[in-house]
Amino acid sequence: MNELLDGARVLLSLSFMVYASWSDWKKREVSNKVWAVLAPLAFALTTIEYVFFAQWLLFHFFVSFTVTFVLATVLFYAGAFGGADAKALICLALALPYYPVYLLSSAAFFSPFLPLWVFSNAVLLAAFTVVYALMRNLLWKLRTGAKLFAGFEKESAWRKILVSLTGYKVELATLEKSVHVYPLEDIAAKDTGESERRLLIFPKDETQETIMTRILSARREGKIQNGVWVTPGLPLLIFITAGLIIALLFGDIVWLLLRFVLAPFKPTL
Repeated sequence: MNELLDGARVLLSLSFMVYASWSDWKKREVSNKVWAVLAPLAFALTTIEYVFFAQWLLFHFFVSFTVTFVLATVLFYAGAFGGADAKALICLALALPYYPVYLLSSAAFFSPFLPLWVFSNAVLLAAFTVVYALMRNLLWKLRTGAKLFAGFEKESAWRKILVSLTGYKVELATLEKSVHVYPLEDIAAKDTGESERRLLIFPKDETQETIMTRILSARREGKIQNGVWVTPGLPLLIFITAGLIIALLFGDIVWLLLRFVLAPFKPTL
């Protein structure tokens, strides 16, 4: 019965997460109905298994859900997570608070914090988008021969580095047509009444239309000629889903990498 319930919880989680990832990719939003259905089903299946067939996991259930709920809530209010991302992590804590030991035995070790494995894997996978941004910036530089930060001479080096790692340059027409990229620059008014381009570390969703209006006005005035800095709206749920699959098959990537790196230094008896 434990194996059957483990399988049901894994299948339930993967099914809903794949659908949520598809919705996030196509629309950059996920209906709350997805989590409203997943949460009670996940809670019911986990509770039935842990209460009637694996009482030793009840404490792990409580600890895992509490830690994950706090983490997801903090990340959401800090602006690092979207609402759907936080709800997905919380639902995973209801469905798979502990590694499904009765169904799988792939991970190097079992953990009462499987959702944190998922989160760790998702963050690592998302970090690889830095390589994508750097490649796009390099290709843009080679194609146009223009300076990446022309017009931003007064910006600090660290701000330029952060922008080049999280964003890339596109033509203004591309920014106008796409609904999945956000400006990483703005036009700021100086005390003298003149305006200057400024880099943004974080995209401002709530003022995107206003920023676009200022950018278009600057383009008409000839102040912007070599493209604009943008950042893609990452569909984080795709990374969370991939992180879940990797966690089930292999475990925590970060931990595995650390073990591999530290293996040569392990003392021998």
